Amino acid sequence: MLGAGTPSASDDAAVVASSVCEAHELRARAAEDPHFKIEIPDEFDQQFPSRDACLSHEAAGDEEAPGPLQPIEFSHRHHAGSFEIDCQYCHSNTDVSPSAGVPSVEVCMGCHLQFSPAYDELQGIQTLREHWEQKKPIEWAQIHRVPEHVQFRHNRHAQAGVDCQTCHGPVEELDKLYMTKDTKWWPWGLPTQKLEMGWCVQCHRQEGASQDCNTCHY
Repeated sequence: MLGAGTPSASDDAAVVASSVCEAHELRARAAEDPHFKIEIPDEFDQQFPSRDACLSHEAAGDEEAPGPLQPIEFSHRHHAGSFEIDCQYCHSNTDVSPSAGVPSVEVCMGCHLQFSPAYDELQGIQTLREHWEQKKPIEWAQIHRVPEHVQFRHNRHAQAGVDCQTCHGPVEELDKLYMTKDTKWWPWGLPTQKLEMGWCVQCHRQEGASQDCNTCHY
C-alpha cells in the first residue's frame, strides 16, 4: 500500500508498483492526476485481490484504530457489509445456543478455497492458510464480555428478534471491530454505558422483557 514515504513521480521517472494492492492505489492516484506517472509490472497487473479487499485488510490491521489487533486482519465491513454475509453464516447456531458461535477455520476456508491464489498477497489470507494447514484454531481476541456472574443467552435474544448490532454495534460498517459506545439514559437523567447492568435493564424495560434478578443471575 502507499504510505507517507512513497516517492512521487517526477517528469523523468514513474512510480513502480511492488504489489497488486499498490498497483490499485497507483491507478487511483493516476486517475486523479494525469501528470502522475506509474508503471505496473505484469506480475502485479492483476484484478485480485480487489482494491476493496486491500483497503479493508489494511484498515483491519491498523494499530491506531480502536480495538485490539486480531490474529487475522479480518474486516467485518468487507464481509458483512460489502458482501452482505449473514452474521449467522459465520457465527452459527447463535439462534439456538446460549453462546455465540465463533467461526472455525473450516468455515473460513469453505469460501477462501474457492478464491484466486492471488489473494495470498494479503498477510491475513496467508495466516488463515497457515492455520488451515497446521490444523490450528484461530485465537481471536474477545471484545464483548460481561462479568462471570451474568448469564447472557444469545439464543433468547436472537429468537426475540434483537439485532446483533444492538449490542455489537454497526459491524457491517467496521473494518476493525471494537466496543462501540452507546449510552442509555434513565428518566431521571442518569447515564449507563454499553454492557453495564443498567444498560441491559433499560433495554429490558423498553422491550417489556423480564427484569427479575434470576433472569440474568442464576
